[in-house]
Amino acid sequence: MELTKTSAIVTGGASGLGEATARALAARGVSVVVADLNDANGEAVAAQIGGAYVHCDVTSTDQVIAAIDAATSMAPLWSVVNCAGVGWATRTIGKDGEYASAHDLDIYRKVIEINLVGTFNVCRLTATAMSHNTPDPDGLRGAILNTASVAAEDGQIGQVAYSSSKGGVVGLTLPLARDLAAIGVRANCILPGLIDTPIYGTGEASDEFKARLGTGVLFPKRLGYAAEFASLAVELLSNSYMNAESVRIDAGIRMQPK
Repeated sequence: MELTKTSAIVTGGASGLGEATARALAARGVSVVVADLNDANGEAVAAQIGGAYVHCDVTSTDQVIAAIDAATSMAPLWSVVNCAGVGWATRTIGKDGEYASAHDLDIYRKVIEINLVGTFNVCRLTATAMSHNTPDPDGLRGAILNTASVAAEDGQIGQVAYSSSKGGVVGLTLPLARDLAAIGVRANCILPGLIDTPIYGTGEASDEFKARLGTGVLFPKRLGYAAEFASLAVELLSNSYMNAESVRIDAGIRMQPK
């Protein structure tokens, strides 16, 4: 699938995996809309890559449509990458055996709402916009790439909400691709492992913590680079024969219970 002279939306594009992907797409001649809630970072990234920034809550239909409008104003929308999401760590029950200590149900709902419902919201709306594209020789009109996590398959203690949300993202990949085949839009999913992003902080203590995490990786024994995720993302978008796949990028790690 040709990316040059098309547009893309990258949710969570102001930092981490989303930022790296937005930069990689821009380097391929794509006009990128950085859709995020971090206005300062998002505007800076968009300016640096010659794209546009849209303040976007992925659970908001109106804000996602605003991102679509920004993308289509620059070029036909052919690529969408969903990187927006939140993490959470809490055990299902407390140590005191009291109902009040059980996992907060509102927090569970919030994680599902952002990571899973928000991802699907972006998929349903952007695919609708893509359906108006003029198809290429293969009949393609675009591609969607969602971001799950190895926690979808190797969820650790305390990750029940996060793993549920990411497992849902993996689970929707095949039926989404089957739904969208009718309009020529492909759908794939990446399950990243331990990737070095700003979530780990900076400084000596952060470096030591990341080095310890790296010892649990099969090979190479380090955290992944955001650019490595972005490289795979661009391949899954541009390779017209990749469809309905969920691909781990984790250097062979299998997460232990804790």
